[in-house]
Amino acid sequence: MEPTVSAAGLDIRRFGHDDLPQIRQTIIDLHTAAAGPDRDDDFKKKFPWFVDHWGGNADFACVLAYDDDEAVGFAYGAPAVPGREWWREHLDQAPEKAVTFSYSELAVSPNWRKKGVADLLSRALLENRDEDLAVLLVDVEHPRVQGLYEEWGFRKVGERQPFPDSPVYAVMLAELPLSS
Repeated sequence: MEPTVSAAGLDIRRFGHDDLPQIRQTIIDLHTAAAGPDRDDDFKKKFPWFVDHWGGNADFACVLAYDDDEAVGFAYGAPAVPGREWWREHLDQAPEKAVTFSYSELAVSPNWRKKGVADLLSRALLENRDEDLAVLLVDVEHPRVQGLYEEWGFRKVGERQPFPDSPVYAVMLAELPLSS
């Protein structure tokens, strides 16, 4: 019988905009591994562009989980531009407190799934944020992933296809801090 491995023993490291050259390839490699057989999808091939786009934000925030020296997952995002919170179009009335963190990406190595790594990374990324809300997109064809975010306090407020060649995504919004 194999020993049970959980996220509890992982080392969470924080990175910002200036660290992108150091972590860029690690993020891309983890994303490729996490995408599995879908990695050849034309839209997913654009992922390096998204890493550069988000990492180019001066307030870019990224957390990586390590098992010793092996990166096993990441999460990243950046504060939304005030007044340009695109999620507002999905609500009849926006919350009074609306300063938003855009949670852009989460990926966990297949060998580390279902061990609490996604929860650990998400909470590490979003804890102690100055923003009131967090917003993210989840492919509507992945209802289990959407359910995971719902467990953390996100709620679906609409659907959006941000690029002509992208999937349709559920727009999910949560108040910060995340619920326990």
